[in-house]
Amino acid sequence: MSRTGVAEPRGVLSIRSFRRLWIALSLSSLGDWLSILALTALASSITTGSGYQAQSYAVGGVLIVKMLPAVILGPLAGAVADRFDRRMTMVIADVLRFALFLSIPLVGRLDWLFIATFLIECVTLFWIPAKEATVPNLVPRDQLERANQFSLLTTYGSAPVAAALFSVLALVSRAFFDQSQQADLALYINAVTFLISAITIFTLRDIPSRGAEHVSVPSVLKQIGEGWKFAGSTPLVRGLIVGIVGAFAAGGAVIGIAKVYVEALKGGDAAYGAVFGAVFLGMAFGMFLGPRMLRDLSRRRLFGLAIIGAGLTLILIALIPNLVVVVFLTTLLGACAGVGWVTGYTLIGLEVEDDLRGRTFAFLQSLVRVVLLLVLAVVPLLAGVIGAHRLELAEVTYRFDGTNAVLLIAAVVAMIFGVFAYRQMDDRRGIPLVRDVIGALRGVPYIPESEEHRPATGRGVLIAFEGGEGAGKTTQARLAAIWLRDHGYDVVTTQEPGATKIGMRLRAILLDKESTGLSSRAETLLYAADRADHVATVIEPALRRGAIIITDRYVDSTLAYQGYGRKLPADEIAKINTWATGGLVPDLTILLDVPSDVGLGRFASPADRIESEPQEFHERVRRGFRVLAEAEPQRYLVVDARQPQAEITRQIQDRVREILPDPIPQGTEDITSTFPAITDA
Repeated sequence: MSRTGVAEPRGVLSIRSFRRLWIALSLSSLGDWLSILALTALASSITTGSGYQAQSYAVGGVLIVKMLPAVILGPLAGAVADRFDRRMTMVIADVLRFALFLSIPLVGRLDWLFIATFLIECVTLFWIPAKEATVPNLVPRDQLERANQFSLLTTYGSAPVAAALFSVLALVSRAFFDQSQQADLALYINAVTFLISAITIFTLRDIPSRGAEHVSVPSVLKQIGEGWKFAGSTPLVRGLIVGIVGAFAAGGAVIGIAKVYVEALKGGDAAYGAVFGAVFLGMAFGMFLGPRMLRDLSRRRLFGLAIIGAGLTLILIALIPNLVVVVFLTTLLGACAGVGWVTGYTLIGLEVEDDLRGRTFAFLQSLVRVVLLLVLAVVPLLAGVIGAHRLELAEVTYRFDGTNAVLLIAAVVAMIFGVFAYRQMDDRRGIPLVRDVIGALRGVPYIPESEEHRPATGRGVLIAFEGGEGAGKTTQARLAAIWLRDHGYDVVTTQEPGATKIGMRLRAILLDKESTGLSSRAETLLYAADRADHVATVIEPALRRGAIIITDRYVDSTLAYQGYGRKLPADEIAKINTWATGGLVPDLTILLDVPSDVGLGRFASPADRIESEPQEFHERVRRGFRVLAEAEPQRYLVVDARQPQAEITRQIQDRVREILPDPIPQGTEDITSTFPAITDA
C-alpha cells in the first residue's frame, strides 16, 4: 500500500460490505437521475393539450418541488437522521421511494405528481446523511479517500447512463403506449431500482446503528449569511463565487426549459434524454481533458474563460433550431461547465486557508441550492409569459419562443459573471490573452519581456529548487549540478540562506532555535537581506559570465513560508523581494511537492527553528508553494517527491533540457569561425 493511503480500485471493491453499499448507491443514483427525466416528461405529456404556457409551468413546477425540500428541510434532516438506525433508515427510505414512484403513473394526475415528488425528496434527505455516515465505517481509514471517489463517480457518472436508458425506454414505450403514457415505463423501472436498493441494504449487516452524538446543523440561509462575511475577503474568492453561481444559474435555466425546448424542435422523450445525457458527457470530457489540454495556462484565467465559453455556447443553442446541432452544442456546453467546475474547486482547495475552506464549500453549496431554486421558479414562468412567437425574416419563418429568450438571458448572465470572475482573478495582467492561450495550446508558454518580471535569460540560466522540509531539494540540486557539469556546463551551486559571509550570520539567527523572540516581519526582512546580498555577490556575477546557477531556495520560499506559513500579506512580501533582487526571477523553478507529514517523517528529529514548527504550519507552506505554481505554470515544474529518486531526477532532467543554452562558449565559435575541435583529455 502506498504512503498516500490511496488503494487500488479493486482493493476498495473487494470489501464485501462496501461493495454491496456501492451497488445500492449506484441503483439509487441511477433512479434519481432517471426520475428527473421521467417526471418532467410526464408533466409535459399530461399538459400537452393545454398549451405552451401550461407545459412550461408544469415542467418548472416539477423541478421546483424537487429542489424545495433540500433548501427548507435539508439541515433538519441531516441533524435528525443520525438519531435513527442507519440501515433501517436507508431501507425504509428506499421502500417509500419505490411506493411513491410506483403510484405516480398509476394515479396519472399532475397534482399527485407534485405531491409525490415533494415527498420523495423529503425521504431522500434522510437517506443521504445515513449513507454518508455509513461509508467511513465500512472501509479502513487509509482507503476512505478511494471509497469517496467511487461514491462521487457513481453519483455523477450514472447521469449519462440514466439519460441513455431513458431514451431507450422512450423508444420502446412509443411502440406499446400512447403519447400520454410514454414516460410510465421509465417510472416503473425507476421504482424497481429503489426496491432492489432496499433489498441490498437490508442484507447488509455491517452498517452501524447510529452515530455517537447529535450535531446541530445550521439552516441554508444561515450558512449563506455567515459565509457572506468572509466570501468577499479576496478577489480570488469573489471571482470563484460569482463564476460558480453564474454557471449554475445558466445551467438551471437550461434544465428548467430543456423538455419544452426539445419538443419545440420536434423531438420526443428520446431526444430529451439525448440532450440531458450530452450535458454530462461534456462535463466528463471537460473535467478530464480541459486542464490537460491547457495545462500551461493560468488556472485563474482558465476558470473565467470556461464560464464565458459556456455563455457563448448557450447563445448558439438558443439561436440554431436544429436538434442535432443542439445536442452537439450541449456537449460543448457541458465541457465548458466541466472545465470551470474542476478548476474552481481545485482553486478553492489550493488557495483558501484551512480555517475558511470548509465554510467556503458549505457557503457555495448552500448558495447554489438557493440560486437553482430561484432560477427554476422564475425560468418556466418567464418562458410561459413570453409564449410562442413566429418571426418573418426575409420570407423565412423563424420560431422564437420563451425558451429561446430564456436561453439568451442565461447566456448573457453567464458571460457577465464570467467576465467579472476573469477580471477579479486574472493573475497575468498585461499579458495578451490570445497569445497566452495559443502558447498554452502549443505547449510553449508565452513569456513577456518586462522590467517588473525580468527573467534571468542573459547568457546564464537561473534554476531554483523549492519545496517543504524533507522534500529532497538539496539532493536533487546536487544531482542536477553533477549531471550538468558532466555535459560541459559551468555550474554554480548555492543556497539560501547562508550563501555569503553575511548570509551565514543571518542564517545562524534565522534557524537557531534560541531565536524565539523573532517576529514574523523581522524574519521576513532578514531573509530579504540575505537574498539581496546573495543576488549581488553570487548570482548576478555568475549570470554575467554565462554560468548555470542552481540555488536551493529563492524568493518563492519566503512567499510560501512567511506569506502562507506565517500568514503575512504575500503581495507585500513580493514587493520587498522584488526590490531586494532587482526583479530577478528564475528561468525555471522546480517544486518538489510532498505532504508535510511525509517530509517531516524523513527527519530523525527537527534540526532547526523552522523544522520545529507544527505540522499545520508546514501544510500551509505546502499549499503556498502549490498556489505559486498554479499562478505561473510556465515557470514551474512540479514533481511528486514521493516517487523514487531516479524517477524524480529523470523528470527534472527532461524539463531542464528545454532551457539549456549551447554548452560551447560563444567566444570559441567567434574565434575559430568553425566548430571547435574536441579532444580527449
